[in-house]
Amino acid sequence: MIAVDTNLLVYAHRRDAAFHEQAATLVRDLAEGRRRWAIPWPCVHEFLAIVTHPRIFDPPTGVRPAIDQVAAWMESPSLALIGETTDHWDRLVELVSGSGVVGPRVHDARVATICLSHGVSRLWTLDRDFSRFTPLRTTNPLA
Repeated sequence: MIAVDTNLLVYAHRRDAAFHEQAATLVRDLAEGRRRWAIPWPCVHEFLAIVTHPRIFDPPTGVRPAIDQVAAWMESPSLALIGETTDHWDRLVELVSGSGVVGPRVHDARVATICLSHGVSRLWTLDRDFSRFTPLRTTNPLA
């Protein structure tokens, strides 16, 4: 199963974003395909926070259109929304301790832990920081 990180979702949604067409095609192909794919819940939250933030986008996406975008992705029958499991804390501690991440990068460790707990084979992301989490394979699908 492929999981999709926040940055790819933002590019797929925002028409004014770099790589919009490529990202929109990739996410649409996942959503319309039969292959299982996933969005970690923290990425949903982060997507909403980023696209509606007036200091990031001018103009920002309105709250209702941002929610509607997530709802459209959620209609995909092949999508799994994934979150913390009962062993999340132990796995997170192991990943944070093993990678040496601190501060805001702990958020990335959270996403990586969720992906690993759900058997994600690859995370599609433009964020190189995920390479610190060696058990998780990552790909920049826009490269």
